Amino acid sequence: MWQKEKSEFLWRFAVISGKYNVEKELRVWLSDAEKVVAAGIGNPIRMDDFVGTKIVQDLRGKVSEKVCLIECETVPENFIQKIIDFNPTHVLLIDAAVLGLEPGDSRLIKPKQLATFPAYSTHALPLRIFCEYLATTTKAKIALLLIEPKKADFGEGLTSEVEVSARKIVDVFLRILPLG
Repeated sequence: MWQKEKSEFLWRFAVISGKYNVEKELRVWLSDAEKVVAAGIGNPIRMDDFVGTKIVQDLRGKVSEKVCLIECETVPENFIQKIIDFNPTHVLLIDAAVLGLEPGDSRLIKPKQLATFPAYSTHALPLRIFCEYLATTTKAKIALLLIEPKKADFGEGLTSEVEVSARKIVDVFLRILPLG
C-alpha cells in the first residue's frame, strides 16, 4: 500500500514541478515511433477545452503520412476504428485537463497514471477506459498530452496563455514527429 501512495506522490510532484520539459518527454516517448496517431480532443464552444483539437488542426498539412491527425472534439470513442485501421505504434491523445498548473502548462501522462483518478469525465467514455481499450486493441504505446486550461466557459477561441502554449506544442511536434 505504501508503495502505491509513494508512486502517486511522486507522480503528483512531477506534474506540479516547474522543471518539467514537455519536449524532452515527448522526444523520449516518440523515440521509437513508426506510425503515430495524434488525436485532438476538446469542445469547440468551451474556450480552452478546445486546445487539443486546435493543435491537431494546426498540424494538418505539415506532417508526413506516418502521422494520422484526428479531430475528435468531444467524442474520441467515435474514432476507435480509424485508429485501429491506421495500425499505429503510438497513440497520443491531446486534451485540456485541470492539473493544478499554470494556464497553458502541459504534461505527458501515461494511461496507468490515470488509474489514481476516478473514471469520472466530461467525455462520453472516460479517457482512462478509452486508453485501456486502445492499448488492448492496437498494442500501441498510449499517452495523453494534457494542457492546463485557463477558462472552459462557453465561448469560442483560446485564452492568450493557452494559445501561446498550443503554438509551442505545434512547433515541438514539427521538430520531433516521424517525417520520412
